[in-house]
Amino acid sequence: MQIDSKRPLIVQSDFTILLEVRHPQFDTVRAGLARFADLVKTPEHIHTYRMSALSLWNAAAAGMTTQEITTFLEENAKFGVPHTIKLDIKRFVERYGLIRIESLGEDLLLISDDVEPIKEMVSFKSLRSYGLCQVDAKTLRFSATYRGALKQELIKLGYPVEDLAGYSRGEELPIRLKPEGKAGKAFQLRDYQSSAVDSFYREGSLHGGSGVLVLPCGAGKTIIGIAAMGKLNCATLILTTNSTSVRQWKREILEKTDATEDMVGEYTGKVKDVRPITIATYQILTYRKSKDDLFKHMDLFNKRDWGLIVYDEVHLLPAPVFRVTADIQATRRLGLTATLVREDGREEDVFSLVGPKRYDMPWKELEGQGWIASVTCKEIRVPLSAEERDKYMMAESRSQVRIASENSAKLAIVEELLELHNGDQIIIIGQYIDQLKQISDLLGAPLIYGQMPHEERETWYRKFRSGELQTIVVSKVANFAVDLPDASVAIQISGSFGSRQEEAQRLGRILRPKEGANLASFYSIVSSDTKEQDFALNRQLFLIEQGYTYSIEERIPVDAPVNPIKAVYSTDGQEAALS
Repeated sequence: MQIDSKRPLIVQSDFTILLEVRHPQFDTVRAGLARFADLVKTPEHIHTYRMSALSLWNAAAAGMTTQEITTFLEENAKFGVPHTIKLDIKRFVERYGLIRIESLGEDLLLISDDVEPIKEMVSFKSLRSYGLCQVDAKTLRFSATYRGALKQELIKLGYPVEDLAGYSRGEELPIRLKPEGKAGKAFQLRDYQSSAVDSFYREGSLHGGSGVLVLPCGAGKTIIGIAAMGKLNCATLILTTNSTSVRQWKREILEKTDATEDMVGEYTGKVKDVRPITIATYQILTYRKSKDDLFKHMDLFNKRDWGLIVYDEVHLLPAPVFRVTADIQATRRLGLTATLVREDGREEDVFSLVGPKRYDMPWKELEGQGWIASVTCKEIRVPLSAEERDKYMMAESRSQVRIASENSAKLAIVEELLELHNGDQIIIIGQYIDQLKQISDLLGAPLIYGQMPHEERETWYRKFRSGELQTIVVSKVANFAVDLPDASVAIQISGSFGSRQEEAQRLGRILRPKEGANLASFYSIVSSDTKEQDFALNRQLFLIEQGYTYSIEERIPVDAPVNPIKAVYSTDGQEAALS
């Protein structure tokens, strides 16, 4: 074993990897690790990553080999890589594709080049209900009805299936992208957007047609989805998060393709118009009058012969839509997201039913190329007042979270930040409407929230985009699909229990490239020594995972028995300021 203490990694026998934060190769090595491991802890000097079966299967699906992973680790590990770890990496990586699905007439086949996995399939009691019929030592036959459900079950058993059974063509719908130089707005893909589309399409082969593309907000995921439609030329169902996003998709489709208004339909709470290209919300699909009723809008999946289904923000895909997706595995499926993290832990279902990760563009790489803004991230910790602290200590757990979120001291910090960023386009985002109304009244800025009529909401957004408004206060509706290209400052005053996916969406509101220096600022105001601070650690984890330096500023109460010193430090362990 070659030992080199100057290298940045320590690979441990429990599948964790420690990365030295202050190492000169930190950024490069972090980017390499992110391809096959997940960040789990971020103390000052050492970041902890963990490899998992799913992270290695996604790496394998994206084309990484055992040799690439082990070579990377060996070249960067201080004390080498334990032999058992190399064997386990090999075992997991080679599991992907060990069993594949292929078609045989109306039936499907489970095939392996090795007899042992097929023997194991036959022995599993949980697979007996799928009607598996042995053809030979390396092949099982089953009904196409069970294509999705069987993939879900097999991944639970440790067998991520490679699905090569192909797809139905769907209803023909020629869609041409508007080329540069012709009438209408020019449509030209950036290099990374072309790569993302190609990684999904794979020249129309059986290896393409399903999977997830991971890119930051502001990177043009909508454009990538439209380009995929242009490759496939078929009727397309697009599922997204809310009505604002529906209209954004429709606007982009009409601007960037030769599709006409009568070809694009909206399917929401207000409009139910099924056209060759239909854009629907997850909310309408999962609507029912009571928990015992059927999801009456789920039949949208059968309204036309869809050739492609696009799952926008696939990390938010509701459980009932998973069940329907299991039944439509013969339809091409494209997932778009800024993060594969799901709060319900169903990442394996995304892998099985929508498809594995096909492309992942690092946020900092796009920032370096100027395609998204360069963002500074800061958490400002403010104490509760003595009265609020007493109330907090006496409250039950859920109430404690709200008390911490609505800390009255946050208002002064908001005012301070607005003064600091005077002249910038600022979004203030929070969880609790009462708190947001208080800030809205204090600042004289409009509050945009879920109950506001859509037309009024769009009016305020339009004024903000035009520069007529410099500050808006927004509830959770800002988490998804709000196109605010000129916003350069986001101030987060409360959030959803440390949700990493929410952090991705909120950061995305300020990522679009800016004129001039292309800089943006992202602030989180957190009550110190409370559950909110604990939750903030999880949110912080996401930002660091994307490569951002995350500084923390502690505000000491003015009535403290020491001078009110503000300590500022950052996640790379470097003290940034002391004033």
